[in-house]
Amino acid sequence: MNVSVIGGGIAGAATAMALQRAGIEATVYEAYPKAADGVGSALTLSPNGRNALRQIGADDAVAAVGIEVPGMVMQNHKGRVVGRFDGLPDLPPSLLLRRDRLYRALMDEALSRGITAEFGKRLKSVENKADQAIAHFADGSSAAGDVLIGADGIRSAVRSALDPAAAAPRYTGLLGLGGWIRNPGLPVTGNCQHFAFGKRAFFGYFIDADEILWFSNVPAADPAEAKTAPPQHWLSVLRERHADDVPARDIIALLKPEDVGRPGILEDIPTVRTWHRGRVVLVGDAAHPTSPSSGQGASQAVESSLELARALRDAPDVATAFAQYEAARRERVERIIARAAKINNDKAAGPVARIMRDLLMPVMMKTAMSPEKMFGDVHRHRVEFAASSVPA
Repeated sequence: MNVSVIGGGIAGAATAMALQRAGIEATVYEAYPKAADGVGSALTLSPNGRNALRQIGADDAVAAVGIEVPGMVMQNHKGRVVGRFDGLPDLPPSLLLRRDRLYRALMDEALSRGITAEFGKRLKSVENKADQAIAHFADGSSAAGDVLIGADGIRSAVRSALDPAAAAPRYTGLLGLGGWIRNPGLPVTGNCQHFAFGKRAFFGYFIDADEILWFSNVPAADPAEAKTAPPQHWLSVLRERHADDVPARDIIALLKPEDVGRPGILEDIPTVRTWHRGRVVLVGDAAHPTSPSSGQGASQAVESSLELARALRDAPDVATAFAQYEAARRERVERIIARAAKINNDKAAGPVARIMRDLLMPVMMKTAMSPEKMFGDVHRHRVEFAASSVPA
């Protein structure tokens, strides 16, 4: 079997490596002319994502470019701690990563293993034949394989080829701003990420001796403004939205317009109706796009890459493999997408809901919102890649 993987991001590189471990040859085709250096802000790779990477021998390469952050601290707008989550026992700590460094680490690891990647290959159309799938690219070239995997993100061209009526990404009501700046002397946060429910926006930060990671999720009725307004506008928005937020305003006071890039639009798709048809299948955000609030986008992409490779390795035919893969993944990822949607609503809470949250959260943290109850089912999940995917 040989496989064409459309998309050279997190899901694409991880899928190619998982397929190689399964004895399946794969070639990655990336639309952009080079790797995504300098693109994106930050993300978290959770313990379940790290365990998945370990099964294909890629965790060390990723850990080398990340920061281990086993804990998180929740604060209100006054800076008061209202909750704390520590890492779960017997699990690796989460990794805080610059998004482009994660891309680079995974792609470099794939290339070092002899996996072929071709850049500047923007997908134009797909032929889904009985015995092969053919990708046609905008530059006039084509690639045929026994299987074609769409790992091309939330606006997947492969998904549109599978199902022209597929649901479009859903705007969550939040815009995301963030980045890294030099630390001029603010106190470090240790090994915890901090998340603050501000009066008018949600703020997150991590501070070490050298740098500050910051991000803000700003409620906005119309996401179109994100594509047109200049950085100075967004710096003014940040100052206004976080004027009363003790954890945020000192960091925002350090920002210059060039530190504030164009906002990202937080989106998801609750259910992708069609994951596969014929010899074409989706993986990662192409199949199950969750908003960044889940903290699980990268981890779920890696998990799905393992389940797909395992099914293709063990099933008697492609149709059975795709069905096994979807059965193993759909319920879990859609539950995570729904949980992230609830978090987005909490980030944009009104004044009454905010007061109730601040009052109840310390109590809930000891009962219904304990770390085990909040994260155990997600972080403890493990894809048994070495075991057969065929039901007993």
